[in-house]
Amino acid sequence: MTAESRELRVRRIRNGTVIDHITAGQALNVLRILGITGRSDEVVSVVMNVSDRKKDIVKIENRELDPEEVDTIALISPDATINIIRDYKVAEKHEVILPSHIEGVVRCMNPNCITNTDEPVLAGFEISRGEGVELRCVYCGKVITDQIADFLI
Repeated sequence: MTAESRELRVRRIRNGTVIDHITAGQALNVLRILGITGRSDEVVSVVMNVSDRKKDIVKIENRELDPEEVDTIALISPDATINIIRDYKVAEKHEVILPSHIEGVVRCMNPNCITNTDEPVLAGFEISRGEGVELRCVYCGKVITDQIADFLI
């Protein structure tokens, strides 16, 4: 038996969403963004570190993502693509678009920021992309560049 004949393959989905080109190691954070846990009824396939390009893939049957979910995925994987599958075919294909501003999705890493107090203020960030994604708090100016997923609300 050759290695290729033993290789397991993830089956095609009839309807749903395939998130491809996820930054390697971020697939589990994508599941967290989507609210998919071990107790979810959704059928999900996760493939991590695919091929020599080291990317992750998430397939979710019978679900299409809403724009807020896509914007949040863009924060941790700005090169991801979203494929909407209908009747086993790609009906739509979109690259995620990194928004220029986001609010209420990420908490500020500065414990003294007004957004981390009892004040009724949502955390807001200006977003830019250089070598990576950079979030700058609109209230205290603190910048998040690494482990953005750790600060997701």
